[in-house]
Amino acid sequence: MRKWHGNPWAILLTLSLGFFMTLLDLTIVNIAMPSMIDQLNASLDEILWVVNAYVLILAVLLITAGRLGDVRGQRNMFIFGVAVFTVASLLCGISQNPAELIGARCLQGLGAAMLMPQTMAIIIATFPPERRGAALGIWGAVAGVATIAGPTLGGFLVTTFDWRWIFFVNLPIGVIVLIAAFVLMPSVRQERRHRMDLGGVLIATVALFCLAFALTEGQRYHWNGWIWALGAASIVLLVIFLLQQRTQQDNEPLVPFRLFRDRNYTILNFVAAAVSVGMVGMFLPLTIYLQSVLGYSALKSGVVMAPMSVISMFIAPVAGRLSDRFGGKYILMFGLALYAIGMAWIVLLAEPTTSWPAFLPCLVVSGIGVGCVFAPMATEAMRGIEPRMAGAASGVYNTIRQIGSVVGSAAMGAVLQNQLASSLQHEAAVRAGGLPAQARGPFVEGFKHAASSGIEVGAGQTGASQSVPQGVSKEVAAQIGKVAKAVFDHGFVTAMKPTMALPIVVVVVSAVSCLVLRRHVRAGQPQPAEPVEAAA
Repeated sequence: MRKWHGNPWAILLTLSLGFFMTLLDLTIVNIAMPSMIDQLNASLDEILWVVNAYVLILAVLLITAGRLGDVRGQRNMFIFGVAVFTVASLLCGISQNPAELIGARCLQGLGAAMLMPQTMAIIIATFPPERRGAALGIWGAVAGVATIAGPTLGGFLVTTFDWRWIFFVNLPIGVIVLIAAFVLMPSVRQERRHRMDLGGVLIATVALFCLAFALTEGQRYHWNGWIWALGAASIVLLVIFLLQQRTQQDNEPLVPFRLFRDRNYTILNFVAAAVSVGMVGMFLPLTIYLQSVLGYSALKSGVVMAPMSVISMFIAPVAGRLSDRFGGKYILMFGLALYAIGMAWIVLLAEPTTSWPAFLPCLVVSGIGVGCVFAPMATEAMRGIEPRMAGAASGVYNTIRQIGSVVGSAAMGAVLQNQLASSLQHEAAVRAGGLPAQARGPFVEGFKHAASSGIEVGAGQTGASQSVPQGVSKEVAAQIGKVAKAVFDHGFVTAMKPTMALPIVVVVVSAVSCLVLRRHVRAGQPQPAEPVEAAA
């Protein structure tokens, strides 16, 4: 193995495997949500926190972990992060209730935060400028594949074994990454002294918690005054954070403002957040639709969505090489547009009786789009950043992207529950006319109660169980069950369509924003001085 020690491509493979684990756990949980709701006797709110706890901790600590990499060594932070993530994955898999699972997911988020910013920073330090674009292209391709491979792999694991295996699968990968990191990656410690902005860490943590809690729990608490107060507090705290960071610009702030003098870096941070909203947000309603409405198993749901990940896997490396050679501006715009078209196509086709082959062309289009997004986005965002700024730039870039995941997941959960509350009550009122007179009132009231107390969407739940009054005949009970299933199916589809429109619009806006990106200057051509370098 000695000949591989310090080999850039071996290091890239090690970093990519670790990075793959962290992003896989953003979406692999979605496919298992119905099973976790049933087996842990959890509410949709609790399972949403299983998703959001991981993303929240990850987003809050990324910048801090990037700074710690400068202080303690990026290799050391990467190894420690992989170890924490692997142990946390084991704890997730053996959790016996929602509280234990949420706590373990918080620990997972801590491990992911420690390792993720080191990957981009080590790549920039390892590869010379002429090969850095190709390396970041592969890194970006891994991001795209991991993000959309989660439902397919998760579906296989949930159906073949159990939902716990979506976490156990990280254990062998984590061990391999740890061994490879010790053997292949040289230890490089920077001698410059650094300080930690603890005040900034505290303010950012509280601001993000307020935002995620308000969005996730808003429907459950009927959007009362203190939920809105939490949302307002998150905005106020964000303003305070920016003001506080302004006073720290000469003392190694968490967010160096001069990074944003690079136009491409600034725009692509927004695009990265928008892509996270668009992709993480889409998987929640689509996964529930496939399992709870169409009745597919977790495995079949994953297989239905597999074409998107398979196609993007082959497209992404090509997009990365083309971006390194010609620039990624128009490749990125093309990818975002295709992804939005594919998702909009799915929304138009989705009905309670739609069969899976109808979605195949949509998923192919979306897969091509995804393959053209992540590699160009990472390459163009970091192209103009100096290596000595790579740690800070990587932390900020990944933080903003994960904030998009927090907002996307929480907002989609809130919008979906709000839409479900309205659509189920309407469908129940319309379809109750086909039931015997004595069953109509309890039937409608049952769905009204379900809507007000939080919709449950486990594999075996349709919100109808509380709608069957006691003492009715088997024939009437069967009729109520059939009508209740129709209410849920049509109500969910009605709610899903406007919910999925939100991330589609966000992706379209991000595609349009790419028009103002600077063009790529090829090697050998005169290149204007970058504002970041001038500021340095």
